[in-house]
Amino acid sequence: MSQVAVIGGGPAGLSAALFTAKNGLDTVAFDTDQTWMHKAHLFNYLGIESIDGDEFMDCSRDQVDAFDVDRHQGEQVTAVEQDESGDGFTITTDDDEYQADYVVLATGAKRDLAEELGCAFTDEDVVDVEVTMETSVTDAYATGAMVRAEEWQAVISAGDGAAAALNILTKEKGEHFHDFDTPADAE
Repeated sequence: MSQVAVIGGGPAGLSAALFTAKNGLDTVAFDTDQTWMHKAHLFNYLGIESIDGDEFMDCSRDQVDAFDVDRHQGEQVTAVEQDESGDGFTITTDDDEYQADYVVLATGAKRDLAEELGCAFTDEDVVDVEVTMETSVTDAYATGAMVRAEEWQAVISAGDGAAAALNILTKEKGEHFHDFDTPADAE
């Protein structure tokens, strides 16, 4: 059983997986490689002058892998259900079933898993979330294009993933959690 299951391997999903794993939570991520980043070239991404979307995704996956995220490349999630007790989720793929305490949905404009899970939607037909990215389903988070009608941008999506991760870490640590590194941390 993982503490966190991330469904989606674009900037939002990989950002969430990076922050949860980096801070000690057992994290599994499902990445079907259907991200819009393959059509992108980033000139406007903070800290990156210019990078092709494919290269950005390779770098992002390498970074997530370095923090031991259990990344399932190409494994399609077919269902997410909240456990009857309300404590955790069952994630079903074509290959297997997984358990997790938290789930982060990062499937772009594909909102069917959120709908099947019972997440509330806005009048704009996007997943309704708090500023923490938590949905109406406790411990289920939605990020990126799932929660924005037309504001689809890689850096916004990555920020949404980070916000979800920090809220999960806050719940797990029992106090407001900040992920703030200093130069000494990098040594």
